[in-house]
Amino acid sequence: MERHKLLFGFLLLLGSCALTAQESGLLLRPQWLFDGQALHEGWEVWVEGAHIRAAGPVGTLPAPEGSEVLELQGQTLLPGLIEGHSHILLHPYDETSWNDQVLKESWAERVARATVHLRKNLEAGFTTLRDLGTEGAGYADVGLRESIEKGILRGPRLLVAGRAIVATGSYGPKGFAPHVHPPLGAEEADGDDLIRVVRDQIGHGVDFIKVYADYRWGPQGEARPTFTREELETIVRVAASSGRPVVAHAATAEGMRRAVLAGVQTIEHGDAGTPEVFRLMAERGVALCPTLAAADAVLQYRG
Repeated sequence: MERHKLLFGFLLLLGSCALTAQESGLLLRPQWLFDGQALHEGWEVWVEGAHIRAAGPVGTLPAPEGSEVLELQGQTLLPGLIEGHSHILLHPYDETSWNDQVLKESWAERVARATVHLRKNLEAGFTTLRDLGTEGAGYADVGLRESIEKGILRGPRLLVAGRAIVATGSYGPKGFAPHVHPPLGAEEADGDDLIRVVRDQIGHGVDFIKVYADYRWGPQGEARPTFTREELETIVRVAASSGRPVVAHAATAEGMRRAVLAGVQTIEHGDAGTPEVFRLMAERGVALCPTLAAADAVLQYRG
């Protein structure tokens, strides 16, 4: 249990000791240090301001004279963890369905929940979250990211996708009378209008563009591709002009193939990927984020 206390303690430490570290440096001396490859005993970490400068055996680091030393005996220190695919503005669907979260929960409530999620992630040792869409909460993720950067809110670094992009008619909430037009969990766009939507999302401060290359809109509710390859290429081209990558939700082999050929940076989910598609991803340098926890949630309570 003692080792598990280390991550939160270390994260709080960096925040509380930042001014001291900026002035004279800070040396952290845990009993054990995991550097991502091996576990070391008798090592220390040199921190200067908000930056980790070096790690190595005690007494070997070029830390400035007079650096504060913090002894962490009985503790294990390791690098901050990175969450590759989160949705901080959602909570488990066995608590509240996705439809009800999007349609019935106020943005104020969803942001309040998100601040709790951010704190809990930080306490669990996650120092960076890659958040893949607000699911109907506009650009609340951009505001949360900026609040953390300004020191208003304590939480991990955030990389955010904002509203995300879906093809017209493919996303929810669904099941309403034709004359009822509920707010959607993402922004609809098609064809040339994708240029405007990508630019607008960039203007609102997203770190990357998320697109749903397929979704559950087949005749029997099965996942099918949503955008053509040409549409996906348009999204990638416009995003690239601003220096931003595109990530693609894709569970089907064809949706994955189109997204990879269009030039996306990552495939999210990839449930039905084939050897051929995975080889294509390797050739194009496209990474897979398999979201195993999401698959488990779907099995338990439909996501």
